[in-house]
Amino acid sequence: MAKNKKARKFIYFFGGGKADGDESMKNLLGGKGANLAEMAGHPKLRLPVPPGFTVTTEVCTWYYKNKKTYPPQLKIQAQAALEKMEKLMDRKFGDVNNPLLVSVRSGARRSMPGMMETVLNVGLNEQTLQGLIKQSGDERFAYDAYRRLIMMYADVVMEKGTGIEHKNGKGIRKLLDEKLEKVKHTKGYLFDTDLTVGDLKVLVKDYKATVRKVLGEEFPENPWEQLWGGIGAVFSSWNGKRAIEYRLIEKIPDEWGTAVNVQAMVFGNMGNESATGVAFTRNPGNGENKFYGEYLVNAQGEDVVAGIRTPAPVNEYSKNAQSEHLPSLENLMPYLYKELYSYQKRLEKHYKDMQDIEFTIEKGTLYMLQCRVGKRNGIAAVRMATEMNKEKLIDIKTAIKRVAPNQLVELLLPMLDPKAEQTNPVIAKGLPAGPGGAKGRVVFSSNDAVEWAHKGEQVILVREETSPEDVDGMHKSKAILTTKGGMTSHAALVARGWGKCCIVGCGEIEIHHDTKTFHAKNGVVIREGDWVTLNGTKGLVYEGSLPLVDIDLDKNQSYKELMKLVDKIKVMGVRTNSETPEDAAQGLKFGAEGIGLFRTEHMFYGEGSEQPLFLLRKMIVSKTQPERKTALSDLYVYVKKDIKNTLSVMNGYPVTIRLLDPPLHEFVPHDSEKLHQLSKELGISMGVLRRRVLALHENNPMLGHRGVRLGVSYPEITEMQVRAIFEATAELIKSGKKAFPEIMVPVTCTVNELIHQKKIVDRVYKEVCEQTKMKKIPYLYGTMIEIPRAALKADRMAEVADFFSFGTNDLTQMSFGFSRDDIGGFLPNYLDLKLLSDDPFQTIDQDGVGLLIKMGTEKGRKTKPKLKVGICGEHGGDAESVKFCHRIGMNYVSCSPFRVPIARLAAAHAAIEDS
Repeated sequence: MAKNKKARKFIYFFGGGKADGDESMKNLLGGKGANLAEMAGHPKLRLPVPPGFTVTTEVCTWYYKNKKTYPPQLKIQAQAALEKMEKLMDRKFGDVNNPLLVSVRSGARRSMPGMMETVLNVGLNEQTLQGLIKQSGDERFAYDAYRRLIMMYADVVMEKGTGIEHKNGKGIRKLLDEKLEKVKHTKGYLFDTDLTVGDLKVLVKDYKATVRKVLGEEFPENPWEQLWGGIGAVFSSWNGKRAIEYRLIEKIPDEWGTAVNVQAMVFGNMGNESATGVAFTRNPGNGENKFYGEYLVNAQGEDVVAGIRTPAPVNEYSKNAQSEHLPSLENLMPYLYKELYSYQKRLEKHYKDMQDIEFTIEKGTLYMLQCRVGKRNGIAAVRMATEMNKEKLIDIKTAIKRVAPNQLVELLLPMLDPKAEQTNPVIAKGLPAGPGGAKGRVVFSSNDAVEWAHKGEQVILVREETSPEDVDGMHKSKAILTTKGGMTSHAALVARGWGKCCIVGCGEIEIHHDTKTFHAKNGVVIREGDWVTLNGTKGLVYEGSLPLVDIDLDKNQSYKELMKLVDKIKVMGVRTNSETPEDAAQGLKFGAEGIGLFRTEHMFYGEGSEQPLFLLRKMIVSKTQPERKTALSDLYVYVKKDIKNTLSVMNGYPVTIRLLDPPLHEFVPHDSEKLHQLSKELGISMGVLRRRVLALHENNPMLGHRGVRLGVSYPEITEMQVRAIFEATAELIKSGKKAFPEIMVPVTCTVNELIHQKKIVDRVYKEVCEQTKMKKIPYLYGTMIEIPRAALKADRMAEVADFFSFGTNDLTQMSFGFSRDDIGGFLPNYLDLKLLSDDPFQTIDQDGVGLLIKMGTEKGRKTKPKLKVGICGEHGGDAESVKFCHRIGMNYVSCSPFRVPIARLAAAHAAIEDS
């Protein structure tokens, strides 16, 4: 007889010291569900977690594949789990005398704070409301819970969940919120907690009537309808606008889906013996090993995050300028604080990472509602990683992996010039939620931030408080400034995750939306479009555009300790792209092990470039070899000096010097005065000069007369540069310094070009050795692989080249057929429509361009096993590109000086992942 096939499990229960799941099941239960199961059921924890169940991410996938329906067995499993909850809570869902109320929350496998929906107090209606009054003995509390449910349910389920568009820009939540504010204003109340039971009864009736009028249907009274409506709305919110925008920013796959957590309600708004809060096991702003958090007496969890009231500190350490007058939880409820403190210690020790925890106190009993790995900024991440390693909580590899490469950007963020701060008055002060300095033009809405940023403006988003709807505008802004909210508010949490400058709770400014202005306490009025500057480290606001300065990493001990760990683990080298001795010194300071790209043409731009540029122009428009040689002879002095200065700074580290590669027409003057000067110097008429200039014009200069083609057409150009390199090297070595140049021939497509140029190099090398009486001058000869044919013929190229350096910028252009300068008109559409997953100029296209790089490396090393290989495009500072380069066995990556620490950390990550 055939056995019955076991029903597929879609519901995982937790509570009463037991759980069906655990922390390892994040893919199935989502982060929140897995952690609730761990807290409730792990033998070393078994914390006081209200019972509940998790609907798996597989149901979310089913929901979207099957026209927003559920698997047949789901409701039976949910009912069984709810019965277990009823037994543990000694209450019954939908019971008129002793009702169990539940919350319905989202929970993706990776934290998406505030991006999806939540509904609290599910199960309340006119009948169960009376049971809640009897159960709690508090009529005011019951009506407050009911009005919250109506507002949340109407917003989340009846409006957003069904795709109803706002009318006049106002959603149902905004309309209901305005009614609440109107009652407070009329009665002269300051806080929601001031409303009387009579006020709330009137408000509940008004809310229901407004829902009926605006949304065209009644608020549902059936508890089960409420529950399944809430579950469906959470699944729908996975594809809501803000969730999609956040996933794009954070690169979270669409196919993951979200889980749904249904949990018994416990109430922090049952009077002055009740409270709710958010806390972190370490300070998420600076990484200090101190318990940090905020709470509100007589409130529900949403109130803390929304910033409606100024939250109080959980302990003395958490006090700030806005909360220093408020009693701490440690003083107000010492026994409960002690219990909370012990739980947070156990959680950090268990998870071996900083935890973000949510808790509720109901009539003197503490409940743990959530724990997750806490969001932190880059400064905090580096400090936590190194200190946890010292504390033996985590090993070296874990410490390194705890810091995302791009988080190091935050340590390199500019700060306000201290001198400018001394001479400019502070117009307002708030809470420092995101470090660094930022300046921009003020806008007051997320949509305006997106629109202005799209036009190339630097913007600062100024709001009373932010909500998940603002996520796109927040991301496009240079910084965020809010008048409300604490260090655990939505704005602070999201800004921390992105490493963005942010000031919250800045009550010293008042926003006037009708005039698009904000007024500071000292009388200063800032209008839309005016410049302001923020010091996110201190929470200070300044009028106008103040100068920013780079920070001194030498003073950051945690950073230095992290990079020591990084250098123990990473295998691949990291060089810098530098064109001046100053850049080279900066690259060395950041840990560069050489220069991967030194472009000789840099001397024709910027400060001190006038004479070299004139000589280059003279060389370009020369018609005869003697004319050209004269110009090159004069130019040689500048080229040699430049190369020598940089080789001197690098003191023996390899310096890859790319031979001249300018599209010639870019350097030809067009103004009359400079043309006259050039004609006079060359001794030719303006007419002749203009004809020579016209002859240089190319229809497609990127594929024109540049790179090695110049050296083939005019061997004397190559000769001048190579002589400068060898003489500079010889002079440095003879003076007791070390120098190691690598001569790189650009834009090659055939080995014959390399052979042609190598003959010039060999001849000049011999001449300089004889001239300087040196037996040997150390150097390597190689090429930049930036044409697809060169990658395809890499085995032949390696017959002559000692090294390859992949020029990924041009290789990407030629592989895609995209002009990097003209992609703005179409690439954003490609990314929005997901025709491409990433901008190939930001991160290496591993499936296409990456194959050429891999093939070129393998073919080159088949010919020359010890061939040195690196990349020198800006991809060298992109973490994912660095990991790719490690995987295919490159010797090094090279990037701009300020991205060297990022590349070093990414190289260590790659080594760890590889092992």
